[in-house]
Amino acid sequence: MHGHDSSQPVRVTAWVRGRVQQVGFRWWTRARALEIGLAGYASNLGDGRVQVVAEGPHADCEQLLELLRGPDTPGKVTGVTEIWSATGTGYDSFAIR
Repeated sequence: MHGHDSSQPVRVTAWVRGRVQQVGFRWWTRARALEIGLAGYASNLGDGRVQVVAEGPHADCEQLLELLRGPDTPGKVTGVTEIWSATGTGYDSFAIR
């Protein structure tokens, strides 16, 4: 990305495909996000995906995306699609929805 200020908070919304429901994936994601210091939430979608919304510094959001795509997730991730945006209203912590 060109011209982004790495200190400015951003929001990333990611959709995680694969065997990611009923395997503790949201709880694992929440633990990683809190370790990094991100706020947001993870929720199951009706089509079997998990939606992850995280807000924080760009580099920290990138770190979470790398973890979501990495080998240590519960279940089996077959793909992650993300979109970047400016932060919205802001979250107090990282929630499971």
